[in-house]
Amino acid sequence: MITALLPGGSGALTDADLLRLYAYPDDADSGSADPGCADPGAQHPYVRFNFVAAADGSATSNGLSSGLGNDGDKRIFNLLRRLPDIILVGAGTIRAEGYEGALVDDEGQAWRRGQGLPAHPALGIISGSLDLDPSSGFFANAPVKPLIFTSDSAPASRLDALSHVADVVPCGAESVETGLLLKALAQRALPRVLCEGGPAVLGALTASDAVDDLCLSLSPLLAGGEGPRISAGKAPAGPVALSLASLLTEDSALYIRYVKART
Repeated sequence: MITALLPGGSGALTDADLLRLYAYPDDADSGSADPGCADPGAQHPYVRFNFVAAADGSATSNGLSSGLGNDGDKRIFNLLRRLPDIILVGAGTIRAEGYEGALVDDEGQAWRRGQGLPAHPALGIISGSLDLDPSSGFFANAPVKPLIFTSDSAPASRLDALSHVADVVPCGAESVETGLLLKALAQRALPRVLCEGGPAVLGALTASDAVDDLCLSLSPLLAGGEGPRISAGKAPAGPVALSLASLLTEDSALYIRYVKART
């Protein structure tokens, strides 16, 4: 039973309650101001990340993030997938976690249709090197044709092979550049973004000050070992301030939603 610590309330939260708590802001269609653009009026999609971490900071247990989540985390994880225009992940997450088949269940797809949305969000992969297997179950059983955001330096042979199973979008010369990635999403009318990993993707978008929303499940476990943090890579010019939007709990786990602090 998931209950709310903030905002205050009593009793178990229904799926409808949770969907309201995690709804994208009303102005997400118009995006968020892009601080890295010379044009101060430029907009980028609203970017949400969803991660789970152990109480000792590890982002994995025995090498996988799935070992950290409890029933409440899985419930929120599935509900969050109903809301975006695109689910975006790094290639490493695809290789480690699989992501084969529909990412939104039948009930979720029916809910989306009822909201006037496509039954399934778009799927996007960030892979500068195109180190992906075009014959994998991810591509063979994808509910929609995936988008792959890559670099101009990716091997031509991989580009050719993957072009048969996905729409490949160059977004930088040597690596995927955040500004070009966000521009590509905006051009495809995908303003509500849900990123599910990995740490390098969160690190890159944090460094570009492009993260609007962080949904973090804190698992009541000491995972130990040498598991990674939820973020890796280049640090931003300064820490990005966040505001607490909601705090939920079930079975000693905490489900935290932070949004970028207004300045």
